Amino acid sequence: MDFLILKKIPLFYGVKPEEIPSILHCLSGQIRSFSKGEMIFCAGESITSVGIVLEGSVHIEIDDFWGSKNILNHVGPGQLFACSPSEPLMVNVVSVTPSQILFLDVPKILHTCEKPCSHHQQMIENLLRIMATSNLQLSRRILHTTPKTIRERLLAYLSYQELLTGSPEITIAFNRQQLADYLSVDRSALSKEIGKMQKDGLLEVKKNEFVLKSRE
Repeated sequence: MDFLILKKIPLFYGVKPEEIPSILHCLSGQIRSFSKGEMIFCAGESITSVGIVLEGSVHIEIDDFWGSKNILNHVGPGQLFACSPSEPLMVNVVSVTPSQILFLDVPKILHTCEKPCSHHQQMIENLLRIMATSNLQLSRRILHTTPKTIRERLLAYLSYQELLTGSPEITIAFNRQQLADYLSVDRSALSKEIGKMQKDGLLEVKKNEFVLKSRE
């Protein structure tokens, strides 16, 4: 493993590269590979590990009784998806592309070693920051799905992406079906609305690339 890559991951901020091997051993670190579409965790499972995406991408999804899918979050390289050891999962965690995931034991992160080490305390602080950011991401999705119309939901989502990148030219992480699932709308209705928005001069679209146009 290239430990310098891990050094760039938020969970390891403030940790020296030479300390990482011992940390991985201490936290029962394991790397697993997943193929496209493979289920990493299923709703209802009791999980005691946190996953860090090293390569590829992961979706946090939830299915209702009738099989409708909602995408709650997209997790890319360097990002983390966490699970509560005390509660069964309420979501599915799915590998969207071929991916490599580093798993660490959550109880071993939260409980310091018999001989307290500074890097362990640093990781606990980093984990708290990451969890706070994760909560903000879920809150943003609520803002994107609260509007009543498809157009308003799409504009809310694209406006946020423009705010993140600082550019009206946006490449999103979702394909059309995934975008529909994230916004909790029908795919065909979304495609139809995107077509109308292009005719109205609000945006230009090519697959998952959007260019936002100023209102006249």
